[in-house]
Order: sequence, then C-alpha cells, then structure tokens
Amino acid sequence: MTQPPTSRPLAIVTGASRGIGRAIAVELAATGLHVAVNYKSNEEAARQTLALIDERGGTGTLCPFDVADEAAVKAALTDLFARHERVAVLVNNAGIVADGLFAMMPSADWHKVTETSLGGFFNVTKPVIQKMIPNKTGSVVSISSVSGLIGNRGQANYAAAKAGLMGATRALASEVARIGIRVNVVAPGIIDTDMTKDLPLDMLKKMIPMGRYGKPEEVARVVRFLCSDDASYITGQVISVNGGMV
Repeated sequence: MTQPPTSRPLAIVTGASRGIGRAIAVELAATGLHVAVNYKSNEEAARQTLALIDERGGTGTLCPFDVADEAAVKAALTDLFARHERVAVLVNNAGIVADGLFAMMPSADWHKVTETSLGGFFNVTKPVIQKMIPNKTGSVVSISSVSGLIGNRGQANYAAAKAGLMGATRALASEVARIGIRVNVVAPGIIDTDMTKDLPLDMLKKMIPMGRYGKPEEVARVVRFLCSDDASYITGQVISVNGGMV
C-alpha cells in the first residue's frame, strides 16, 4: 500500500480487523480521514480491512498493539503521533467476550474482558485526548453494547465493562466539552459479526421489534455521523443501534 500524505487528519480505530471495527474504519476512510487500523494479532484480517479502504479510494495504515497493554499502546501511539500532526477521531471498538455465570466465573475471565474494553479505553483515550487538546477539536466514540444497558445473563464481566464505558464517556465529555472535543458512545444490539455467530440468532430475533439483527455498516454510519460536523452539538450521549430491542 502506498503511504498517504501525513497532512490528512488521522482517525484511530481499535479492533478494526473485522466486524464492526472494520466497517467503521472503511466508513471513516471514505470521509477523507487517514485511518490507523489497529489490531492485536490477526494481521491478515487487518490487511483485508486496509484493502477495502484502498478499494474505496481511502488511505490507511496498520497499527498493531494490544489495547490492554499500556506500554505497548504508548509506544505505538508515540510513533503514530510523530507521523501525524492532527488526530481528529478515536473510535474505541476493541473488545472481547468470555461469557459465564458470575458465581462460577474465573477471575481471569473477569479481568481480561474489563481490561480490554475499559482498561483499553483509558490506555488509548488518555494519550489521544492529550494530543487533541492543543488543537481544541476532536471526536471520541466508544463502542459499548446493549449488554451494558440491560445486563445480559452470563455477561457480568462484559456488561460491567460496557456500562463502564458509558460512565467514563459522560465524565470525560464534561471535562473536555469547552475545549471543543466531543465524546460519545454507540451501543449496538445484536449485530451480525463473528462475535455473535454462535448465538441463537433465530430466537433472539423474537426480542427485536424490527425482526432482524443489525449489520456492521449500520453501526458504522452512526459512528461516522458522531465524528462529523453534523454532530457538532452532541457530546456525552449514548446512541443505541438495536432495532428497538431496548
């Protein structure tokens, strides 16, 4: 891939190698942003995201790091910031599941889920916000879940992490609003991705008034809106994309 000019505003999308993250990366690249495609280990899938960006006339670059590893995040972002003057957008999408009933949940499953979604929010958002402050502009969108709104059975760890994103977002939004930085959450419902492929989707459809599960692109378009000037007076909000499920 040809490296793009660094004058393009930068968008960082964590967990962008597949699913919702991939759709968001492609959508944002189409708006003229240069997208840093973050992934933890699946480089082949991340390159597929980059290829989709390229096919649509956008630009991007691979940016591997584990959002739960603060030192790795710092090293990767320091290098990224050296090549890009302005970070316009951050999308905190990286997340994992390790479902199980709370009474029998291994502590390792609790910590790895919360450290990825909620710890990752801290590790990535803090340096990005520090980069945005001098420019007095920027948009941060974190991907939560319907589980963070209603607390799905067997997902105490995931629900805690995703609900935590909402609280952290509201607090941060109030801190940086006067600077011109907006911070919001998108909370998807049941979306057709690798993460949901093992769920009983036919049964879950009955819980959704629209009678179907969503597409990653439907989430991505909401993220694009929140990152655009069309959403210039929206901050500290949770936007649900769930077909009426909640």
